[in-house]
Amino acid sequence: MNLTQEQLIASHKANLETLFGLTNKAFEGVEKLVELNVAATRAALNEASTHAQAVLSAKDVQQLLALQANQFQPLAEKAVAYSRHLYDIASGTGSEFGKAFEAQAAEMQRNFSNLVDTATKNAPAGSETSVAVFKSAVSAANNAFESVQKAVKQASAAAEANLNAMATSASRQTATAAAAAQAATQGKR
Repeated sequence: MNLTQEQLIASHKANLETLFGLTNKAFEGVEKLVELNVAATRAALNEASTHAQAVLSAKDVQQLLALQANQFQPLAEKAVAYSRHLYDIASGTGSEFGKAFEAQAAEMQRNFSNLVDTATKNAPAGSETSVAVFKSAVSAANNAFESVQKAVKQASAAAEANLNAMATSASRQTATAAAAAQAATQGKR
């Protein structure tokens, strides 16, 4: 199978389009990450300013302790929300790369299958056994590749489920700790 000049040009053009598409997706991911960090920093500065003013206006130690205790749960919830946004950005960008990789792999598999079919049709007489063995090996390789893809998708789903469970658990524990701290400061009054 000989590639013509038009086929080579088309192949290179498709590869460049894929490269530039992935580059754009990467920049979009970085852009979202920068936006998230700017928003988180702005919110943290505003909250720090508000909290500092509240601390400075505290009239006694009990009020100061109550302010500090009330600060923990929102802080933990914001950390969990930030982690969730960060994960969403990373998984979204990774998903785009995965889709592009799968499309390229499928195209390569089709091209290779066409090459094998062409070679099979042009095989000399008496080589049917060798051709069958070769086709079987190609089929086994394709099946192994698909199995790996499925395993990666399952691992990603499990990681996401674990992240969700961890975020929920952290939020509950922080709420419990904040309630205990609030009860302790009210009990000292």
